[in-house]
Amino acid sequence: MDVQQRHRVVQWTTGKVGSLSLRGILDDPRLELAGVYAFSPDKVGTDAGVLCGRPEVGIAATDDIGDILASDADVVLYTPQLADLDHLTTLLENGLDVVSTNLLLNVGGLRGEVSERLRKACDKGNSSLYISGVNPGWINTVTAAMTAVCRDVRSVTISESADVSVYESPETWQMFGIGQPEPPDSHDMAQMALLSFRDAVERLAASLHTTVDSVDFTIEYATAASTVDLGWMTIEKDTLAALRGGWTGVTPTGVVLRSDVAWYLTPDLNCDWQFLDDHYRITVDGEPGLDTRVRFLPPDSWGNHDWDTMTAMPAVHAIPAVRAASPGILGLDDAGLSAAPVGLWSR
Repeated sequence: MDVQQRHRVVQWTTGKVGSLSLRGILDDPRLELAGVYAFSPDKVGTDAGVLCGRPEVGIAATDDIGDILASDADVVLYTPQLADLDHLTTLLENGLDVVSTNLLLNVGGLRGEVSERLRKACDKGNSSLYISGVNPGWINTVTAAMTAVCRDVRSVTISESADVSVYESPETWQMFGIGQPEPPDSHDMAQMALLSFRDAVERLAASLHTTVDSVDFTIEYATAASTVDLGWMTIEKDTLAALRGGWTGVTPTGVVLRSDVAWYLTPDLNCDWQFLDDHYRITVDGEPGLDTRVRFLPPDSWGNHDWDTMTAMPAVHAIPAVRAASPGILGLDDAGLSAAPVGLWSR
């Protein structure tokens, strides 16, 4: 492409994921930073480069959505911790495409009334909304593409296995009941927290040109065999320290699609659970079958927050495809299998 015809991008918030996606925008010759929206008042007026550990770039963060709408941007990279439907609707209605790593869980996920409201906003603004990240997101697109070698598919499973002690968010794990002596009486909170993986099953089905008639949820917990101090959270002995759960959908023709996770904050558990060294395992029961494993190999310099790179970069790299797509809420096929612009990166 002609890199002089660049896409003007607004980075929306600069937290754990947003600071990394902001770096990605600055590094990508296909993209031009048009503005930065800051959630924290103390970041307002700060140069975008400073907010992501880079030299100043001459663009100061704002907390005024009016400034964003006046920035002549093409697309917003949306990475807040909590989604704001009013903000999203305003951006889309005003013609800005949105690529989001936020899964909209705090507003009920991308379904029902939320989906309809955002779809109408896309119609009004002739704009697109695409939700991405590593999982859900990148791994689902990779999985769908892998089935292209098959002439028959009976089931597809995406299994994530992760040491989540690097995810420093006590509020997240407390929502799951981690650190408590017993699992929550209701699975409602866990279901809501893992709702994006249900969406992932449904989006995978759509990419495979089918639907799911039913989607069932399961979850189970394991307790810590000893007290562990993570530095940002302490899990006492015999309290919840790991979980396994996910969603299973069945298509009208009986094909089983599953997305599940196995997350632990310590491997020292009061059970014999085994966790994969690989971060993802993709299995396809078909003709032929497939068994593929993905393991991320971080450099020694990475700290805990650098692991969010895998959430940020699929969204950054999807921007050109989202800009080229038809308006509306985009699925896996609409944005395609994005790749890093290796030949365009400055060395």
